Amino acid sequence: MTNTDRPTETPRSAPVAGGRPTKQRLAVANVLASFDDFRSAQEIHALLATKGDNVGLATVYRTLQLLADAGEVDVLRTEDGEAAYRRCSDTHHHHLVCRACGATVEVEGPAVERWTTTIAAEHGYRDISHTLEMFGTCAACS
Repeated sequence: MTNTDRPTETPRSAPVAGGRPTKQRLAVANVLASFDDFRSAQEIHALLATKGDNVGLATVYRTLQLLADAGEVDVLRTEDGEAAYRRCSDTHHHHLVCRACGATVEVEGPAVERWTTTIAAEHGYRDISHTLEMFGTCAACS
């Protein structure tokens, strides 16, 4: 068969988080939909393994970074500095996270929004962004 005789390739599906929708990336995206709390890359990797998905830890890290860069997942730094990930809503919000079980509640903070805008304006800053994570112990763990 010559080059001109090759069948045309079927079009690829839409990119996943700025990259090719590989089987491994889709597995990471799907497993993120299976929990509501924040999980580390290692915990997500272990969950993939228990589901029978053969995805390397480096691929999990790269995929999570792609998803975070695309705004498809929220990333928070735990109190010990580790990055944790979860799918969240599209609106700006903050998180209240249980130190014991990891349960997470999305919260809005209009007072925080006003404060950050005021502080930025006082110092001549524009186009600001911020994150706020609150840690405590939920009612079930108290």
